[in-house]
Amino acid sequence: MAAVIDNDIARPAPRTERGPAVPQEQGAEPGHRPGSLAFQAVGKTYTSAAGSLQALQGINLDIPAGAIYGIIGRSGAGKSSLIRTINRLEKPTDGRVLIDGQDIGGYDEDALVALRRRIGMIFQHFNLLSAKTVWGNVALPLIVAGLPRRQIEERVAEVLALVGLEDKRNVYPSRLSGGQKQRVGIARALVHHPEILLCDEATSALDPETTLSILQLLKDINRRLNLTIVLITHEMSVIREICDHVVVLEQGRMVESGPVWRVFGNPQHAATRALLQPLHRDLPEDIAHRLRPQSDPARKEDAIIALSYTGEDGLEPDIAAIAAAIGAPMRLLQSALDRIDGHVHGQLLIAARRFEIHQPSQLDGLAHDTRILGYVDSDV
Repeated sequence: MAAVIDNDIARPAPRTERGPAVPQEQGAEPGHRPGSLAFQAVGKTYTSAAGSLQALQGINLDIPAGAIYGIIGRSGAGKSSLIRTINRLEKPTDGRVLIDGQDIGGYDEDALVALRRRIGMIFQHFNLLSAKTVWGNVALPLIVAGLPRRQIEERVAEVLALVGLEDKRNVYPSRLSGGQKQRVGIARALVHHPEILLCDEATSALDPETTLSILQLLKDINRRLNLTIVLITHEMSVIREICDHVVVLEQGRMVESGPVWRVFGNPQHAATRALLQPLHRDLPEDIAHRLRPQSDPARKEDAIIALSYTGEDGLEPDIAAIAAAIGAPMRLLQSALDRIDGHVHGQLLIAARRFEIHQPSQLDGLAHDTRILGYVDSDV
């Protein structure tokens, strides 16, 4: 049975789904694949009676079309201000934002309407209309754009199938789970065939299992539709799960950026290391409380050795080679390794009998860094 378009929404004169054409900017760069982004010395200052706040300073960043880019930082780092310059909900105080090689800073209202139809956005708290069904929420942007009923029906059916909600079209938001509500939000964001999808803390209100399913859906959408995804979050676990590249913001500045595997494996800035800390495993408590900083030759003891891997050079742990290099009984105490885009990073913790303080050089070439953390009495 065909869904009935909500009669309480006035229909303007029909227009094409993309809206008015975006004017060609003088000096725009040719040959850009749809969905590319560039920030050139972007700054944003908010001014009020209480004074000025510099939210962004000197942001220079290129995001290629089809990428999944993560922007991460602590509260107040400038993440939301940056992502909102992409659809011109915020206008930079300084610098330029280019989409497909065109500076969007001078767009008039008609051009902004067209631009925003090329950019979908999903939010932390879903922003659904409680009085409308799933179908009504997803169809709303097309109704406002004045598309014919048949096109609306076809497109809404397509995006509901894409997010796995075909059987929920007549259900109201109050009857949906958090994950289902976010899927409605994603479907609504995709309904105009966008080239870019912005995700503003899109999983922060969800439990871990649902978060994983939403991130997997976004990865699938990126692969199938080849659209660019820009995601802001304060959780490194989200970045690890979905993103190709990550940008770390601190007090409005870019302090680190690069492929996710490299930033995770060898963080350079204190802000990055602080954000990664929740993902790191500490020294096991039963080992930590027995650990002595110095060796005691009179004791039967093990050295506790940490071998670290950054993901560089294709180096991976080789337990047999490590055991052969140590040349003494050893035990694997803990593995905190991760694999991102084919690069292994993290740390191995081993206990080795009679391993003297001058001997870590035996492990050269088997890890990116080797440290003796201390000594414990041997259990065996």
